[in-house]
Amino acid sequence: MLQPILELTRGRVVESTHFGSIAVVDSTGKLLHSYGDPDGVAFLRSSAKPFQALPFVERGGVEHFNLTQRELALACSSHETAQIHLDAVQAMQEKIGIHESDLQCGPHLPGDSTKLRQVIQQNIIPTRNFNNCSGKHTAMLAHAKMRGLPLDTYLAREHPIQQDILAAFSEMCGIEKEKVELGTDGCSAPNFAVPLFNAALGMAHLCDPRELSEARATACRKITSAMSAYPEMVSNYGEFDCELMKAAAGKVITKRGAEGFQIIGLMPGVYGEYGVGIAFKVTDGDAARMNDNLEAAPRVRPAISLEILRQLKVLNEAQLKSLAKFGPEKTLKNYAGLVTGVSRPAFKLA
Repeated sequence: MLQPILELTRGRVVESTHFGSIAVVDSTGKLLHSYGDPDGVAFLRSSAKPFQALPFVERGGVEHFNLTQRELALACSSHETAQIHLDAVQAMQEKIGIHESDLQCGPHLPGDSTKLRQVIQQNIIPTRNFNNCSGKHTAMLAHAKMRGLPLDTYLAREHPIQQDILAAFSEMCGIEKEKVELGTDGCSAPNFAVPLFNAALGMAHLCDPRELSEARATACRKITSAMSAYPEMVSNYGEFDCELMKAAAGKVITKRGAEGFQIIGLMPGVYGEYGVGIAFKVTDGDAARMNDNLEAAPRVRPAISLEILRQLKVLNEAQLKSLAKFGPEKTLKNYAGLVTGVSRPAFKLA
């Protein structure tokens, strides 16, 4: 049964309702809290990116190509194609010795409003580096090149790096790889669907790898440290993932995914002794909406993320206040600036 997760009012009437499910799991595999169906299967989409970078980091790819923390964060990113992202991914490709033309992701318009205006005004045709997954694809190509593997088939499911990614993902999430549902992502890379419980467990392990092998634990810590140190490379200044990680000051790691998926990790000691993973899915997909400043943002995932963290008492009042533009509850206004209603979470974690 679908459960309401966010509702929008107009006057005294609930006009619209979004539905979804949540799983909160610690690194021992204990389901701490849930809402809706924690065993519901969903594609992680871009929330899978830290896991997709993991085998490359574990095999020493960061050191092999002398990549910086900033570049590792970009490998885990859904960047908004601000100029800082385009410059960084190009520099990364030069270090690795590959070309933008090697990427097999398609181009798309920037999410960064400044760059989008420039593209429109100067009639710039986006190239493959404009794809918000270009950092991930660059790291995948680096992984293949480091091991002397074919570059032209790096996205094929049977390619060794994709097989390594699937194996690492299934191990992190505590699920047999034969039970991981496969699909093709918007950037053409393989993507994974698993129960929310398992996705949350994977994130808990990423944040708290104490029971993993030394090599994998080290790789996990490199990834979470890079994402926390350079959150603007994971998304962009002003975007929710970036601002949440900045406000949480190293205690929270988060990564959005398309179609209403979000994954959040709490470092050990933030909510109990162990690391905690949070995964949720907005059933209707939570499409982004653009304002008059050409800034696009989803209306459900940021509010739900903050409400989960509020209910868990992970963020203090000052942190919540600094993130208030994202929710949990927001006043809704029309184009004339008149208040028409509110947007508010509609769930309580069990």
